[in-house]
Amino acid sequence: MSLVSTSLDVPDMADYAHDWVLVDVETSGLMARRDRVLSVAVITIGPDGEQTGEFSTLLNPGCDPGPVEVHGLTVERLQGAPTFDQVAGRIGAMLQDRVLVAHNAQFDYDFLAYEFARARMWLPVSQRLCTLALNRQVDPPTDDMKLGTLAAHYGIPQQRAHDALDDTRVLAGILRASLREAARLDLPLPLVTCPPRAESQFTPKPPKTPCAYRNPGRLPPGEPLQQGMKVAITGETAHARAELVGRAVAAGLNMMTSVSRHTSVLVTNEPASGSAKARRAVAEGVPVINEHTFLRLLADVRPGTAHEATAAAVAPAAEPEPEPVVGPAESAPTTASAAPVPEAAALPRVAPGAGVPAPRRPEPSIGTLDKPLAGRRVLVLGGVHADAAAARARIVELGGSAAINLSASVTDVVLLEGGQGDRRMSRITALELPVHDLHWLTAPTATAPAAAALRTQEPHVMPRGGVIDLPMPHGRPAPEWYVTAGWAPQTDYEIDVVAFLLDEDEQVTFDEDFIFYGAPESPAGTVRLLTGGPAEQTIALNLASLPPATRKVVVAAAIDGTATFGTVGAIQISAAPGSSGAPLARATLDAATTERTMLLAEIYRRGPVWRLRAVGQGYDRGLNALARRYGVDIAD
Repeated sequence: MSLVSTSLDVPDMADYAHDWVLVDVETSGLMARRDRVLSVAVITIGPDGEQTGEFSTLLNPGCDPGPVEVHGLTVERLQGAPTFDQVAGRIGAMLQDRVLVAHNAQFDYDFLAYEFARARMWLPVSQRLCTLALNRQVDPPTDDMKLGTLAAHYGIPQQRAHDALDDTRVLAGILRASLREAARLDLPLPLVTCPPRAESQFTPKPPKTPCAYRNPGRLPPGEPLQQGMKVAITGETAHARAELVGRAVAAGLNMMTSVSRHTSVLVTNEPASGSAKARRAVAEGVPVINEHTFLRLLADVRPGTAHEATAAAVAPAAEPEPEPVVGPAESAPTTASAAPVPEAAALPRVAPGAGVPAPRRPEPSIGTLDKPLAGRRVLVLGGVHADAAAARARIVELGGSAAINLSASVTDVVLLEGGQGDRRMSRITALELPVHDLHWLTAPTATAPAAAALRTQEPHVMPRGGVIDLPMPHGRPAPEWYVTAGWAPQTDYEIDVVAFLLDEDEQVTFDEDFIFYGAPESPAGTVRLLTGGPAEQTIALNLASLPPATRKVVVAAAIDGTATFGTVGAIQISAAPGSSGAPLARATLDAATTERTMLLAEIYRRGPVWRLRAVGQGYDRGLNALARRYGVDIAD
C-alpha cells in the first residue's frame, strides 16, 4: 500500500518518506525500569509505504506477567517462550537504520532500551516517531487519540486490541494515513533524536522514602531536633555519610542534598570550608552544627506534625453534584517582568467524585451569543509578538480557541501585518480556510465550522490564570494526567520542559524531585517527562500516588541560550487523562516578551481536590535561578 493516495491532492512526499520500523510491546506493568516485556511485534515498512518484514513473539519475562485482564498473557501462555536476550539480535537487525514508530513511542522505546541493556546490547535506534504526537499536530476530529479511535477514523480494521501483532498492523495503517494528512497540511514530522543510552541509566534504583512530617522550621539554638526538619550534610564526617543519613531518616528527619532558605540545619565539621552548601547556609542564615552535636541531638528527636492525607485517601463516599463555576485564580506567583495574572474566567468545575467528563460542543443559544467564536479554532499569522498575543487573547474572550499551528481542526485564519508572507498561506489557500483581517475580531461573523472540524467533545478553553479541577473518578483507579506543552517548531534553539515537586514550603524534598531531560522520572515514577517531538513535551503525573509531602507540581519551560519566549511566540498547554485521552482543558500562553523561563502550569492540592492553573508567568533569569528558588542548586 503506497503512502500516497491518488484521491488526495498532497505535495511531494519526500519529507515524509523514511525506512520505518513499527513496534508494539505488551508489558507486565507501566514502569520500564521495573517491569518487563511479555510480547513484541515488529513490522518494517519502506519509504513507499510497502511492508518489507514482520516478526512477533511471546516472551518469558521470568516474573509475574501483571494485569492479565488487559493483555491476556498468563504464566501458562508464556511458559516455553524465548527470553528477550534470545531474540534481541533479530529485533536489533530490524531496528537498525530505521525510524522507530509506535503509538506513545517513548513507552515502547524505553521498554526496549531496558530490555536491550539487560541483554548487554545497545538499542540501535537513532530516531523515533510517535503517532500520538503526530496526530496531536494533525488534530483530526476524534474524541481521543486512542489506537482504536484513530483506526476507526482512518477506516483501518482492528481485530484484537492489546495483541501486539494486530496492534502493529493497525499502527501501520494509522501511520500511512497520518503521513498523508501531515503532507496535506504541510506539517513537519515530530521526529525525536535518540542518543545512545548508557547501561548504567537502566539500573533500577529503589525510590527514596519521602519524609512523613511537615517542616517545623529552623533549629533554634539549644533546642532539640523535631521530626520533619530539613537537614543537609557537607564535608568530611567521622561516621560514614550513609550511616548518618540512615539514622536521621529513621528518626523522622528530612535529609536534603542541597541548602535553601527552608533548610532547618546544616551539619558540617568544617563550617569555613567554602563548600557550596556552607556558603549558601551563611547567605540564608541557616543554623550550622557539627557532627558530634548532630549525633547527640539524634538521640532525642521530638515528634512532628504528619502531612495531610493525599487526595485519593479522602475521596467522597458519594458522587456530589458538580459545582457551577471556578472562582478567581488563587495566589498567583510573583514575576520578574510579566504582567499580573488576571482572575480566572468562569469555567465548569467537575466534582471530585465524578468520572472524567466529556465536555460537549456548545449549542447556539442566548447564553452563547456573546461568544460568537465558541467551538472555533483560529490561527493568527503575522504581526509583532504583542499584536499577535492581543489577537489570540481576543479570540479566547470571544469563546474561541487560539491555535499555534495549522492543523485539521483550524476553522479560521486571522492575518496581521506580514501574515500574507507566511509559508503556510499557500496551504491555507489550498484548504479553502476562511481568512480574515484584524477587524473581524471586533464583531466576528462566522459560518458553521466544516464537518471535518467537528468533534463531540471539546476541551475547556482556559484564559491565562484560569483554574479547573482535575476530576478523580469515584470507585475506579485515578487516571494518570498528561500536561502537554507545544509550540511552533524552532530551528535555532531548543525549549526544555521541566517540573518541580514541591512541599508546603514550595521547596523540593530532594534533588530528584526536579524533573528535567537529564533526570526524566521522579524516584517512584509518579512524575515523568515525555518527549513527543522537537515542538512538544509532556509531564505525566500519577496524582493518586504522589506522597503526602507533595503539595504542588510546577511545570515550567526554559530556553537555552539568549533567545526569549517573545521570539518563540505562543505556547499551548493541554491537560488530558491518560496518554491518549481527550484534553479536558487547553490554554494558549504568550504573555512573555524578554523572558527566558516561563511557568506554564501548576497542579496543586486544595483540600481533597487537585487543581490545574494555567500560569503563563515569565522570568528574565535562566533555569538555574528558577531551580534555586525551589531549593535545587543545579551548579552542585
